[in-house]
Amino acid sequence: MANKANTEGMTVEDALDPNKALVPAVVRMNETRVRQGFWPKFARTAAKIPFARDVVSVWYCARDPATPVAAKGMMLAALAYFVLPTDAIPDVLAGIGFTDDAAVIAGVIALLRGNLKDRHRDQARAALDRLEAD
Repeated sequence: MANKANTEGMTVEDALDPNKALVPAVVRMNETRVRQGFWPKFARTAAKIPFARDVVSVWYCARDPATPVAAKGMMLAALAYFVLPTDAIPDVLAGIGFTDDAAVIAGVIALLRGNLKDRHRDQARAALDRLEAD
């Protein structure tokens, strides 16, 4: 019943508008998950995933104050999916464990391509270089 009350008067366009569809509490929860779990998981898995630079580029874009809130929310959701240990295809399965994560990251990049700037890719490249040097 509460969901119905929240959607009364909402048009299809409203439901598709990312500024109206995102729930701030969910965005904050994803932001917390990503902030706490991103680098530890990434450091453990970077060598195993061919889309490492894309993941880190999305991370830097999501943290950029110039990135629109709606785009950040979707990026944080994708990064939270990457961080979570349990997902559609468990990451421990050799060879296929990260295919679902790659699909989610590729999808968010395709959807939000205009928000991902060269500076985010440069930051990702530098971060990966630092990781390899350690």
